[in-house]
Amino acid sequence: MSPPATLAQLEDALARVEDPELHRPLMQLGMLKNLRVEGAVARMRVVLTTPACPMKDRIEREIAAAVVGRVPGIESVELEWDADVSRTRGVAGRAEVPGVRNVVAVSAGKGGVGKTTVAVNLAFALQRTGARVGLLDADIYGPNVPIMLGLTERPGSAGERIRPLDRSGLQVMSIGTIVDPDRPVIWRGPMLVNALRQFLFDVAWDELDYLVCDLPPGTGDVQLTLAQSIPLSGGVIVTTPQDVSLADVTKGIAMFRQLRVPVLGVIENMSGFRCPHCGEVTDVFGRDGGRELALRLELPFLGAIPLDPRIRLGGGAGEPLVLARPDGEEAQVFHAIASQLAAQVSQANFRAAAGPVMPSGPRLPVA
Repeated sequence: MSPPATLAQLEDALARVEDPELHRPLMQLGMLKNLRVEGAVARMRVVLTTPACPMKDRIEREIAAAVVGRVPGIESVELEWDADVSRTRGVAGRAEVPGVRNVVAVSAGKGGVGKTTVAVNLAFALQRTGARVGLLDADIYGPNVPIMLGLTERPGSAGERIRPLDRSGLQVMSIGTIVDPDRPVIWRGPMLVNALRQFLFDVAWDELDYLVCDLPPGTGDVQLTLAQSIPLSGGVIVTTPQDVSLADVTKGIAMFRQLRVPVLGVIENMSGFRCPHCGEVTDVFGRDGGRELALRLELPFLGAIPLDPRIRLGGGAGEPLVLARPDGEEAQVFHAIASQLAAQVSQANFRAAAGPVMPSGPRLPVA
């Protein structure tokens, strides 16, 4: 009978197991905790950089392959899973949002591509992984988040700060919950900028892992203020497959890059309509435009969302699809995209801590 395995042997075997996305040893990253050998079982706690980690199963397989049969006497591995969401590092001249680890801006080059629908469902998909999530409606002139969430009450106060509304555990802030819904917001740029800064710094956000920020279309004051005021984790670009949408998207990507904000990836919305009767897919707005754009600009393609009436109807009724039918086939698309997005945030934070704020990527003209 071989002697029992030692902790040193276990650590030596695990030293070669890398994080599949960060490409650094798990031990070096501090992701393996409480290592111990109990008879023929190796036990440990794996601390992921996000609870939405899409590589969880792969990490488990690679830990088992490194230990079982390689460390004398170890016949099995038992893992305890945990998560500690990484934080975007501070940037000179940009103030961190109190209580928020990461701010993710959801952007689009033009209106009508379903950006708010995507932002709302992504926020709930991230929350479903166990992350603490907030949603900031930064579209001051056209705030649609309250409609999509069925919010009619006004936010309260927390001392001298504003308390965000709660929708099924999601912390929400929108100008649409403060002003009369029938009253237009007719503000010049400086008033809009002041309102956005209040939503960032005067709201009592409660220890969020992710604050999803739904931006207005285009590349105006809100985008500029957000990028210059806080250390953004990155921007997500929402587009449809059609050429006119893709043309505007390149301007948004160029803006983020010029402002040194990481572009976390491209999401293609309304990618195809699947007939509920025969199952045939009709490419109403074209096909694979977002995927091809991401490939051409060397950006991650986070996923494609089908054109589905249930997504639209859920938002209009104040019951977003991921909240109303979290286990449905359509919701799984958002869950998959949320996992990819969370992974990109972790990678962007790791790169920022290790070196340049963002990769240069192909240069784009700024209109």
